Amino acid sequence: MLQKAEGIVIRTMDYGESNKIVTLYTREYGKIGVMARGAKKPRSRFTAISQHFIYGSFLFQKSTGLGLLQQGEIIDSFREVRNDLFRTSYASYIVELLDKLTDERQRNPFLFELLFQTLHYMNEEVDPEILIRIFEMKMLPVAGIHPQLDSCNSCGNQEGDFGFSIKEAGFLCHRCFYKDPHLIKITPATVKLLRIFYHFDLKRLGKVSVKRETKDEIKKVISTYYDQYSGLNLKSKRFLEQLERMGYDEI
Repeated sequence: MLQKAEGIVIRTMDYGESNKIVTLYTREYGKIGVMARGAKKPRSRFTAISQHFIYGSFLFQKSTGLGLLQQGEIIDSFREVRNDLFRTSYASYIVELLDKLTDERQRNPFLFELLFQTLHYMNEEVDPEILIRIFEMKMLPVAGIHPQLDSCNSCGNQEGDFGFSIKEAGFLCHRCFYKDPHLIKITPATVKLLRIFYHFDLKRLGKVSVKRETKDEIKKVISTYYDQYSGLNLKSKRFLEQLERMGYDEI
């Protein structure tokens, strides 16, 4: 039985001398794996379609295990992402995060659209550092680790100064700072952006300009929260951190 899907290549693995196992995140079926026979050969019809971040239309033969790729047509190659080391590194991080937090054949059109829009904006030179922070925030519910961002997680207060408590899994207002001696102090701008990144529709993203201080605070909150609650250890994240230590955190 043949099936057709619109998908983005999120992972590939060599198989034998000439084949590839290609993992796609699709609009129709969620995450699926297909065998692309001969894809490692330079003249194969599957060589181009089986590259990382390719967005395409895929026709494959369904099976109980891996599908067998029959045809593929590129819709968008996200060339600027794939040809730039820094953007490639950011894109590698978001697809690995998506891969680790999703199971096969769990249809989720929202996640497909989130992945597509993030890569699209990245290809259009929107600040990739902001894009991955938005992506991380929107993946929190998928990971099952919902933070409390609408009010103080202790007293419910919605007004005043706030910090972020990893222990309390959300904001604490200034009246409740004493409850967490390791509270992360953040500015009102960071509070606002964490809420926006979590709730807003990425399609509505306009021009982005965020101060370095605010970027660093947002990153600290999200990274520490993931480290505490997700159990993930991503190679792509470690590589990004190496780039940042070398001073390449700006594109």
